[in-house]
Amino acid sequence: MSTGTGGSTEKSSVQYGRTRIDYDIHRSANRKTVSVAVDPVKGVLLTAPVGVTVERLDGVVKAKAQWIVNRLRELDTYETRPNAKELVSGESFAYLGRNYRLRVVECDVPGPARLEQGWLVVEVDPALPEAERNGTISKTIRAWYVARASERLEQRAAHWASLAGVEVAGVQVKDQHKRWGSCDRKGLLRFNWRIIQAPMRLVDYVVAHEVVHVRYADHGRDFWGLLGVLMPDYERRKDELARMGSRLEW
Repeated sequence: MSTGTGGSTEKSSVQYGRTRIDYDIHRSANRKTVSVAVDPVKGVLLTAPVGVTVERLDGVVKAKAQWIVNRLRELDTYETRPNAKELVSGESFAYLGRNYRLRVVECDVPGPARLEQGWLVVEVDPALPEAERNGTISKTIRAWYVARASERLEQRAAHWASLAGVEVAGVQVKDQHKRWGSCDRKGLLRFNWRIIQAPMRLVDYVVAHEVVHVRYADHGRDFWGLLGVLMPDYERRKDELARMGSRLEW
């Protein structure tokens, strides 16, 4: 989409996932190629030969969209959540500390998301309205994370409970933002699904922490003493999770 400005500069925009990229077009008779620049004050600027169509320039922006969005965020000129996902093919999603590229494929009968040859594959119905596409992709990915987290966290809770000599009442995986895990009075453990994006050593720290709460409700000396016996390097893992934590939010 483009609009004239009454001078040598035009404006246009393209949609990239959830993000709209607005840019200015400066045309030059002496220019033979198209260049893309991101300025902290002027924003996105394309310098192009006089005869290049806006449709072609839109294509250039789409091809460089991920770089442009990253650059805008680095310059802090774009209003967006720190880890907002565009939900487009090629975007990275973490699972147990490893990044997998998203591959969105059209399928008449979409199934659940899956890992396939290093890709996180998400199927979408080609008849789905564009306005519903991103929401559907997001729900499919989150459902996959919850399923993987439920399976892995139950296994690790059983492992650490055995070492701690306690019994847990069960494991639930929730969509929560304020904490990684919790333990109620009955010994039911609840975990934030986002932790499954972290490396296994940090997942184990969160699980062991909540397992110890089955025996000790507060963070007193006995609590930290038992956690230290189970996991002598828990302080290092705790600090690492604190540094990484914000990157797991989206």
